[in-house]
Amino acid sequence: MPTPSVMGDARPVQKIIKVRRDYNRWVADETLEDYALRFTPRHFRKWSMFRVANTAWGAVSFLALEAIGASITLSYGLSSALWAILAVSVLLFLTGLPIAYQAARNGLDMDLIARGAGFGYLGSTITSLIYAGFTFIFLALESAIMAQALELWAGLPRWLGYLISVIVIIPLVTHGVTLLSRLQLWTQPLWLVLGIAPFIAIAIKDPQSFHQFAMLRDGDAFSWAAFGAASTVVAALIGQIGEQVDFLRFMPERTRDNRVRWWLAVVAAGPGWIVPGAIKMLAGAFLASLAIRHGATAGQAVEPTHLYRLGFEYVAGPGSLAVLLTGVFVVVSQIKINVTNAYAGSLAWSNFFARLTRSHPGRVVWLVFNVIIALLLMTLGVFEALERVLGLYSH
Repeated sequence: MPTPSVMGDARPVQKIIKVRRDYNRWVADETLEDYALRFTPRHFRKWSMFRVANTAWGAVSFLALEAIGASITLSYGLSSALWAILAVSVLLFLTGLPIAYQAARNGLDMDLIARGAGFGYLGSTITSLIYAGFTFIFLALESAIMAQALELWAGLPRWLGYLISVIVIIPLVTHGVTLLSRLQLWTQPLWLVLGIAPFIAIAIKDPQSFHQFAMLRDGDAFSWAAFGAASTVVAALIGQIGEQVDFLRFMPERTRDNRVRWWLAVVAAGPGWIVPGAIKMLAGAFLASLAIRHGATAGQAVEPTHLYRLGFEYVAGPGSLAVLLTGVFVVVSQIKINVTNAYAGSLAWSNFFARLTRSHPGRVVWLVFNVIIALLLMTLGVFEALERVLGLYSH
């Protein structure tokens, strides 16, 4: 074959389309892309173990946990709901531990873990689709809760609250873990203080309410059928380990000197999320029983905004201050979890469509796509059908 020097001007000229050059630069920016389609290299795993673990722990803020605890308690009784929460929590911890370990050790996301576990090319593609479903279902649920708070706090109509609750997270997620780690770090103290304050106030002003809640077990007998139904709803949370993994893949490498701290961070931020998660489900069940005693309807008793408004009335008394504290707490909680849901969804859709279409327009495109699906689900009333939606998804 003639060399280029022999061929002279016969050398083919490659045309580069400007749009494609822009596209290539965008996807190549890992501050935006966050290694959506491949493992996280060592040089990008630059954050401390505490910073990575704290970022992953930000996902525990989601108030759907309280809604789930309240809903299954009202539907199936405290005894069956309590055992369902405990049993499924053990299952989630055990299944999440090896997944979290592989993610933190090798810098892998859920798609690559599925492939390495033997699911293969097609199997991991289907797994990414199922995982994407988890992210937009919970993005819709959490955004609906935030819209409830905006309605209480600022009097916004529900449809406008839906729109604001999803649009506000897009600029927070475009720059990936770089910005998300800062957001979770800044908001964590405020979230912890506001989340604990109502229960401390209730314990001081109405300690009998905890005793009355415990006595509810005497009023309803354990039922295997109710236990199974409640477990089905709680089991939908098994996908949460994927969102923990999306941050654990940035964990620094384990060394001889940091192995104890490394393991503590991986366990706490990986499968350990279910420990505060189970506590929050029980907190939701407790607040629901308290709300019913205060005259709330069954529909109000599963809305976290209504439950925490009641809790903050123990802190500040009935009035505008309790409403303000409720609004701040719910909005902070939902922003913390919604950036996680949206970020995880952008990664899952990136992997799914990259396999399906053999192209990748960039993680940010799929971020917007995930948000649009969540907005559609909210308008269809996904929160009002919480038990049925989560039961179907868990299957």
